[in-house]
Amino acid sequence: MYYSTTYPSPVGVITLACDNDGSHLAGLWIEGQKYHGGAIQAMEEGDGMPVFESAKRWLDRYFAGEEPVISELPLAPVGSEFRQVVWNILCEIPYGEVVSYGEIARKTAEKMGKKRMSGQAVGGAVGHNPISIIIPCHRVVGSNGSLTGYAGGIQTKIKLLQLEGADTSRLFVPKKGTAL
Repeated sequence: MYYSTTYPSPVGVITLACDNDGSHLAGLWIEGQKYHGGAIQAMEEGDGMPVFESAKRWLDRYFAGEEPVISELPLAPVGSEFRQVVWNILCEIPYGEVVSYGEIARKTAEKMGKKRMSGQAVGGAVGHNPISIIIPCHRVVGSNGSLTGYAGGIQTKIKLLQLEGADTSRLFVPKKGTAL
């Protein structure tokens, strides 16, 4: 069983989900986000869960322009071993910086002992990140600087990067594409 609560944020209402004892955060989705709920199908209201209070304080600090550390929160995203590797790599991206899907693919291949890794496979794992914002998938961009592939929407991705003070001068929204 999973529990959920909501958090009003500058980028829309956020749904938080936690495991059955309230000790680990399992989900964070922005209202209207693709894959909302992900692998977690059933959630009951659970405002009083301990991890929700910690996550809300973390988000308050984040949206106030502070740089809360990911490791402050106990995270338990639900996903395959491959996705877990990708999500762990996302957690290594410094606040206010961006990396390319290609860079994530190279690091994933290295961690999994493979010669190469498909950028598309990595893109799928990034897109299905169940703990948005905290696991910073918004910091991943195309190798050419394109702002594609954010399940929370391109405008939300831009707002989050601007909040972090990321250098967005070389980034752009593509005119067309499959990841918009």
